[in-house]
Amino acid sequence: MAATLIDLGALRGRLGEALFHRVAGPDGAQHRDRIHDTPGPRWFEPDSAITRVHGDASMFVGGIRALLLQTLHPVAMRAVSEHSGFRGDMWGRLARTSRFLAVTTFGTADDAQQAVDIVRSIHDRITGTGPDGAPYVASDPHLLLWVHVAEIDSFLLAHQTYGDRPLDEAGCDEYVAQTAEIARRLGVLDPPTTYAELRAVLADFRPELRGSDDAREAVRYLLLKPPLPLAARAPYGVLVAAAVALMPVWTRRHLRLPWLPVAERTVVRGMGRVAVGAIRWAMTPPAPASVSQS
Repeated sequence: MAATLIDLGALRGRLGEALFHRVAGPDGAQHRDRIHDTPGPRWFEPDSAITRVHGDASMFVGGIRALLLQTLHPVAMRAVSEHSGFRGDMWGRLARTSRFLAVTTFGTADDAQQAVDIVRSIHDRITGTGPDGAPYVASDPHLLLWVHVAEIDSFLLAHQTYGDRPLDEAGCDEYVAQTAEIARRLGVLDPPTTYAELRAVLADFRPELRGSDDAREAVRYLLLKPPLPLAARAPYGVLVAAAVALMPVWTRRHLRLPWLPVAERTVVRGMGRVAVGAIRWAMTPPAPASVSQS
């Protein structure tokens, strides 16, 4: 029995480290220690809505869903296609995004503000021409608003579906309001502060959204060409299926995604819960074992 417990503990540690390394990058442990162990005031209290959502394994599903949803804005997608490393450096981009979320959610106020300042300076340098021929800049508050609402809607929906402790109505409003604080610092002028406002902003964006060649290329890459070893393809496929199942029905035609309502409510939902639960188990440090004399 003791040997079995030791083997399970070792397996848990290996899986957790492998997942963390993949998401946070090779220097992720150093950043983790700095984020969580540096003393000082934080923007958000422990166990508040934003820390519950961003600290849960359901973010794996929410992150994929956010990427899929964001592709539907042609200008935002053109900026990603021209300036992002999603083709050649998908995991590097993921590590940078996850680090930003971790720092602004859990890090000290000084480190969080520094992370925001870096992102704003990068956005100021990203310019180009949209599909309609009009110039764009990544710091455009309207584009930033779209990226923001697509992310938080995805993170929150995934948490409510697969999270360990789903939020109540007040918690959902708290989450939207807390993420709005970060959005304002990034340059969003009037981010939603309640769940109802979030739904209204998403509805207002609907006329601007459509599938484009850039969007469908990004979706194909994300779904069919992830830079993963063969052993990881099946678990990744479950997370992708769970994310696709959370996409609005009207988006499926634009992005050429399948819509299987019965299977999505049953088989995909069940497999998604198993996959997210396994990730949560692997990435949660085990409790110290009690010493027995028997």
